[in-house]
Amino acid sequence: MNIQWQNQVILVTGASGGIGHAVAKAFDEKGAHLILTGRDELKLKQLQQSLKHQHTIVAADISHHVGREKLIHICERLPVSMLINNAGTTHVGEFTSAPIESVVTTNLLSPMLLTQVLLPILAQRPHAHVVNVGSAFGSIGFAAHSTYCATKFALKGWSEALHREYHDSNIRFHYLAPRATSTAINDERAVALNKALGNQVDTPEVVAQALIKLVEQNKTRFSIGFAERIFAKLNGILPTIVDNALAKKLPIIKHHTFSKREQSACIDNAQNTNELSSKLI
Repeated sequence: MNIQWQNQVILVTGASGGIGHAVAKAFDEKGAHLILTGRDELKLKQLQQSLKHQHTIVAADISHHVGREKLIHICERLPVSMLINNAGTTHVGEFTSAPIESVVTTNLLSPMLLTQVLLPILAQRPHAHVVNVGSAFGSIGFAAHSTYCATKFALKGWSEALHREYHDSNIRFHYLAPRATSTAINDERAVALNKALGNQVDTPEVVAQALIKLVEQNKTRFSIGFAERIFAKLNGILPTIVDNALAKKLPIIKHHTFSKREQSACIDNAQNTNELSSKLI
């Protein structure tokens, strides 16, 4: 697909984060005009100063109506042709301590609500695109990431449904699934877990280039990493095999992600189970 990048006005959410930062730089190199939004105004200004061309920055929290309205006014003045729903957060650890409302709001409700109000503006452009940045965990349920997985599974399904709903329109919907990526969203536990499991970790720049390729080739969906794509397909066809494979890694996952209190509870439960089994035998 031949995209005239210099004619594009692109809204990038989560622009102050690692992937958003890299995406902004990649689009800047292409000559597009950017509307960069995020919660950290200082980081947005620093990003703006690092780019070659002049762009628009908007400090806004899109999880709130006021923040979304602020963006809408800007997008009406600078008719947006492309929306990159990149803003996201995560939670690593036991489900019992997950900040469910916060993760679901940031990862799912916010991009849905923002997209909904921007669709009339996008529809005014001859060709428009919406890219939802998901995750490999949108196809594979992974221990210690349950709430994050739930939001990315939902984001993937929503993206697919909109692609089919708007198939006869001028708006194209895309879904990009990065694998583990080196960004500040990952705390020391996530970093340690990726290292322990031997997971391939990409730079944000790799994700940014994959995103551009996704749009330029007009692909509906793309998952980064051959092994990750195979594992996702296997999980869809024969999930029991993946269940068993990940069950073997569960002690490592819990060791690096669960609190010491939770780990002690797991050990106690295992010991009690063994004692009960001995009595039954």
